[in-house]
Amino acid sequence: MATKSSRAVVVGGARTPFVRAFSEYTQLDTIDLAVHAVRGALEKQTFSWDEIDAVIWGGVILPPTAPNVGRELALDLGLPADVEAYTVTRACASGLQAITDAVAKIERGEADLIIAGGSDSTSNASLTMPKQFIRKVGPVAMNRKSGFGDYLGLITKLSVKDVVPQQPKVAERSTGEVMGEAAEKMARRNGVTREEQDELAAASHHRAAAAIESGRFDDEIVPVTPKKGKTVFRDSIVRADTSAEKLAKLRPAFAKDGTLTGGNSSALTDGAACVIVCSEEKAKELGLTPKAAFKSWAYVGVDPRDQLLMGPALAMPKALDRAGMNLDEVDVVDMHEAFAGQVLSILKMLESSSFAKERLDRQSAVGAVDRDKLNVHGGSVALGHPFGATGARMVLTMANELQSTDASSALLGICAAGGLGAAAVMEAV
Repeated sequence: MATKSSRAVVVGGARTPFVRAFSEYTQLDTIDLAVHAVRGALEKQTFSWDEIDAVIWGGVILPPTAPNVGRELALDLGLPADVEAYTVTRACASGLQAITDAVAKIERGEADLIIAGGSDSTSNASLTMPKQFIRKVGPVAMNRKSGFGDYLGLITKLSVKDVVPQQPKVAERSTGEVMGEAAEKMARRNGVTREEQDELAAASHHRAAAAIESGRFDDEIVPVTPKKGKTVFRDSIVRADTSAEKLAKLRPAFAKDGTLTGGNSSALTDGAACVIVCSEEKAKELGLTPKAAFKSWAYVGVDPRDQLLMGPALAMPKALDRAGMNLDEVDVVDMHEAFAGQVLSILKMLESSSFAKERLDRQSAVGAVDRDKLNVHGGSVALGHPFGATGARMVLTMANELQSTDASSALLGICAAGGLGAAAVMEAV
């Protein structure tokens, strides 16, 4: 175990292909997907699994009977029993949170080598029963003395309303607003047009398709073979043949006169992603090649009643400031595309002098993001968005980008439910 601070570096990682919910991975829950990703990452390495100090995992849809996915993952993999493991949840930024936790832990000298990432299976999300059902059934179900007669007696007390599961919604508890509705308002407020959103969505698909065809993701994806079904080798949501014109034909998804559609919004997705993080000294000792490191990161919160998904517009400048960098010094920008309208709104905020003065206490705008540098291998609109995995997917892809190209820095930005935002600055090693 490390006893002094040391820079943490990303030395490896893997992810499952991302697939649409209720399709190829229906039989695999979030723990199963996590096992596939981490085992795939570890099997690419030559070091003993005894070198692993901890597992830190991100998740949003946590299994009610096993919410500490990180620990279940470690046990299912057969890691040494003394490997500590825990789970973090910060909505869509959970995967990034797990990784920055790992980096901080290593740089404080508390560990040498950590597995960090995230996963989610929308296909296996638990359905919530009405409160009235729980209040009626709970006393009987939790009483050890309850018998067949007690359960039979419940039938007379339950109505149809009591036994119909509540429809799952990605809605804010504080406002009751579905995320798509909030993004719709955000796009309208920032003057983002339907045409702009469809163009960004099409570009996301085209860049992701190009990355797949070029083999860009081959090093990070591990095939998944469900117990029943065919092996999945590639992300299956990406559409190489889509276009802004085709997307323009889709109906609004969240408002009759809205601009957000199923085509310019991220889909419900199943998947997992992880990275291996270790100290530079440990990497040298084990003969591992560092891919990237972190210069900084930042997490913020905003009022969900304002612009729910504006967090990256605050977090990205903060991470840049902490790294001592300006936006124009960054080589690659990778933003989570919850909705094309949300990404375009953030870009407008970064370009706005008035936004900088009012929200960032700056005298000038953060700057304009060069579109050629933005989401160079596609984003969540094309690849999909398993809530807990997206942050880890972004870190993994950017680490590989920094290692394999002339790029020396990458800026990440993620919006998240609850009015949260996250950002990080990565650097080549």
